[in-house]
Amino acid sequence: MHINKILVPLGIAITILMMSVFTVKQTEKAIKFKLGEIVKSDYTPGLYFKIPFINNVKKFDSRILTMDSRPERFLTAEKKNVIVDSFVKWRIGDVDTFYTAVSGDPMQANIRLDQVIKDALRSEFSKREIKQLVSTDRGMIREALVKNTALIAKSLGVEIIDVQVKRIDLPSEVSNSVFLRMEAERERVAREFRSQGSEAAERIRADADKQREIILANAYRDAEILKGEGDAKSSEIYAQAYGKDLEFFSFYRSMNAYKDTFQRSGNLMVLDPESEFFKYFKKQK
Repeated sequence: MHINKILVPLGIAITILMMSVFTVKQTEKAIKFKLGEIVKSDYTPGLYFKIPFINNVKKFDSRILTMDSRPERFLTAEKKNVIVDSFVKWRIGDVDTFYTAVSGDPMQANIRLDQVIKDALRSEFSKREIKQLVSTDRGMIREALVKNTALIAKSLGVEIIDVQVKRIDLPSEVSNSVFLRMEAERERVAREFRSQGSEAAERIRADADKQREIILANAYRDAEILKGEGDAKSSEIYAQAYGKDLEFFSFYRSMNAYKDTFQRSGNLMVLDPESEFFKYFKKQK
């Protein structure tokens, strides 16, 4: 009986003590209320005290959360539909604002953020054509989305860490026309390259033909010069050689003339027997 008198108050004291303390983890944010009114929220990780039945504490996950949106259709600058799949990384910034704006409910925050992000995406995509969306660095779109939604996100007590466009697809009715247009464009570029190649080939062939004619002409000129120089040298040598004995030179030329004239049996010549041509036939020494 005496032990019960000790244990009961001790149990009550322990219970009151346990109700008077709370812990905030590294991954949590906490708000302490006094009769439903926020009295403190700037808690760092650690152990804290509260007054039972007067104070109550709500805790929220302070880690980065992901909102994965469903694919949505947006109009581009040329009024074409594209299907965009995106996601958002966010976390609680100001826990007081987060609690008052969305009642501290991450689901409500996702619903509000989803609409904000879609509005921002709609605005960004309406400024760009499909070709730009495909070729432009996604980082530019990301920076614009984070910047344009930061103020509204702050009013919800959240901080947007990242907004990423996972995929941009064309509706099936648009894809075919775009592919056909791209194919036509590639074909046009190919024709242009082929035309430029043919023009370059003709220019190269014409230049090669010109160079060939120049080389042949120069070679013919040099050959004629060399031939003329050779003939002149030959004539000079002949003149020097035959000039030493004119009578022998005359006899040698006559013998060559006889050989050329009478080398075929059917040759016929009508000449005066006293002609100079036959002087060596009659001449005797």
